Amino acid sequence: MRALRLMEWKSDPVLVEVDEPEPGPGQVVVRIGGAGACHSDLHLMHDLEPGMLPWEPPFTLGHENAGWVHALGAGVTGLEVGQPVAVYGPWGCGACIRCRLGMENYCLDPASAPVPSGGGGLGLDGGMAELMLVPDERHLVPLPDGLEPLTAAPLTDAGLTPYHAVRRSLSKLTPGTTAVVIGVGGLGHLGVQILSATCAARVIAVDKKAEALALAEEGGAALAIPQGDAAAAEIMDATGGRGADVVLDFVGTDDTLALGAAVSQPLTDLTIVGAAGGTLGVSMYSVPYEVSVQSMYWGSWGELVEVLDLAARGLLRPTITTVPLDQAADAYQRMASGTSLGRQVVVPNAS
Repeated sequence: MRALRLMEWKSDPVLVEVDEPEPGPGQVVVRIGGAGACHSDLHLMHDLEPGMLPWEPPFTLGHENAGWVHALGAGVTGLEVGQPVAVYGPWGCGACIRCRLGMENYCLDPASAPVPSGGGGLGLDGGMAELMLVPDERHLVPLPDGLEPLTAAPLTDAGLTPYHAVRRSLSKLTPGTTAVVIGVGGLGHLGVQILSATCAARVIAVDKKAEALALAEEGGAALAIPQGDAAAAEIMDATGGRGADVVLDFVGTDDTLALGAAVSQPLTDLTIVGAAGGTLGVSMYSVPYEVSVQSMYWGSWGELVEVLDLAARGLLRPTITTVPLDQAADAYQRMASGTSLGRQVVVPNAS
């Protein structure tokens, strides 16, 4: 079968022929219906060096995956061949307290995983192939009625990550409050929808691209502001000089982090979701009192169940551009150039 693989660090992925996977005991092979192209894959390709992570290439890309059960290994229960499923992306040891709570994104002992990795598409083979081996049935979530794998695939990260960011700040997103979303791309456009669907806060979106701001307004943003020198003043004016109660930065550059700090008020949550490598200096007087600055990574298994339910009910609608497998490398080039909108989803099994 064909697979888009990263063969070595600091290189572009290549489409090659690989053997079809066979499930061992407790394992499941999924026929992929969609595999999201994520901006973090660009960091895998171009920014990492040998030895920086506990796993190395080669591996098949694609850590946002959904499809249909293709084959079951011995001992797998509760799943049927042909059943539509989403793949929970972060794979931990499965034994520590966090893994047992479904929080494998924050596994306490990843080195004890049967095959240490960040998950499928992150050290182990991911979904940019016709078939994907999932090493444990616990990593699969049956899709609710009415939700297709193509739509579910990007939600496993681009939906789950902003959902986790919003959920941890829900107590601050009451009527009369303001949430600022910086960056309305693959994750950010879903972040706007999640805020609109799950809380009463007013949403202000910020982005450089006019089409992204239009997408934010379609998703429920009350105000869309172009990113630039005037953005902070516009946000402060729109909030009556008060500022934001929650800031979600889906970019993570020096400029966007500075904007997030500039529009914060005492007790604001400033959550860094984007991995662009920017920094924010924090000292006694550099941000308002009791501003909480945090980074985050993915979300829990249970939160993914909730995200998929929101989508099945029509409350989350990812903007998707489908890409055939033989053009998957082009999707990353469009992402790097900033010309993509929403999420690009590779479809290995076009039929």
